[in-house]
Amino acid sequence: MRRLLSTFAMAALVAVTACQTQPQDPGPDTDTPSPDGVECEEGFCVLSGTITESLTLTADTAWLLRGGVFIGDDANETVLTIEPGTVVYGESSTRGMLVVTRGSKIEAEGTADNPIVFTSSKAEGERARGDWGGVIINGRAPVNGCDESPCESFGEGGTGFYGADQDDDNSGTLKYVRIEFAGSLISPDNELNGLALQGVGRGTVLDYIQIHMGADDCIEFFGGTAEAKHILCTGTADDNLDWTDGWQGKLQFFVARQYDDAGDNGIEADNNGEDNTALPRSHPILSNITLVGVPGSDASDIGMLIREGTAAEIHNALVLGWGEVCLDIDHDETFANAVDEQGQPTGDLVIANSYFDCETLYDEEAEDLFAISEFVNDLNEGNVEESPNLEAPYGDTPDFRPASGSGALTGAVVPDVAFFDQVDFKGGVDPLNDWTVGWTIDVRN
Repeated sequence: MRRLLSTFAMAALVAVTACQTQPQDPGPDTDTPSPDGVECEEGFCVLSGTITESLTLTADTAWLLRGGVFIGDDANETVLTIEPGTVVYGESSTRGMLVVTRGSKIEAEGTADNPIVFTSSKAEGERARGDWGGVIINGRAPVNGCDESPCESFGEGGTGFYGADQDDDNSGTLKYVRIEFAGSLISPDNELNGLALQGVGRGTVLDYIQIHMGADDCIEFFGGTAEAKHILCTGTADDNLDWTDGWQGKLQFFVARQYDDAGDNGIEADNNGEDNTALPRSHPILSNITLVGVPGSDASDIGMLIREGTAAEIHNALVLGWGEVCLDIDHDETFANAVDEQGQPTGDLVIANSYFDCETLYDEEAEDLFAISEFVNDLNEGNVEESPNLEAPYGDTPDFRPASGSGALTGAVVPDVAFFDQVDFKGGVDPLNDWTVGWTIDVRN
């Protein structure tokens, strides 16, 4: 424990009061034991192993994730509540990570003035991508890839089982939450993301979340029906928005900003790599997204990579500055989602009312079943091949709002579905109300 205290001292943490959990204070000088998996001393609390008693993480205490911390036992409900302003550190040496198991919940609702922060245990200035494992939520919503029904899968990095048949499954709330310097490569194709949503249901609230400087993907949906708004990805070393295994959720107001030192794609969209026809098929609906690459950087690849049989409806997107291409569509089953045998759009793969602004717009390949440029310009409506004219998308102090005179200020056509806010602007940021300001960060270490 003394090593833990020294680590936090180097990080210049302020002394805090005795560790508190609910319903009683389990400090070391009381007769009330800490819940299993919680060890507290001198205002610091270490979480480890499997925790099966509901508890609250308070803002007056420094909390450390040591190794894999599992909330719940995949059977009975355990609720982890986190107060606004609380900071939770992932221990680098043990690849600390937080896993919310099926049937349990995380209730982490910060505010714009007091966001909840998950971050590296290293001192400021020494932090880096991949310092710790990240946040993983497992739910009981449908996934694909199984012969039996309901399908369940086991998460990468030993993060537990997910999936079942409950579309409305509720894993709790993440609101005004930052996840920083997370993600770990365990082995090829076995990786931890900043935020992994594995079979998560639409009853879960995901709103105002920044994932910053992640070593693998920023946010990845492994199947499920989860819906999210106001998601900001900055400095991700791999893909920013990744989905696979039958994600059928919704997303609005998403912003990704690539850095020049590392990165991959803005969107990497899959159905199932082993079986492109697997059901339920990935078919999310997205509106108002901004994907900002780095012009001229080898680390900035594809704005949207749509492949492996996924369907998708993407509306009001701004795709700019990607080094390879703005848009690539791959695999026969993906093309078949877009256009029927008569060459008419099916409605299962839609990209509409969007801007494309890259040196090379599309990856046109001889084996493609149709020209991507034709799909964008002739088979979909309202797409524009020019700059959306944002205030400062590439600067040291970025501003993703459409500038005065931008065509993205108006003309959005938002899906007429209850989840979506009906707005007139295109892209992820309201020109009159920049939701990315005030509670987010943009430091490199």
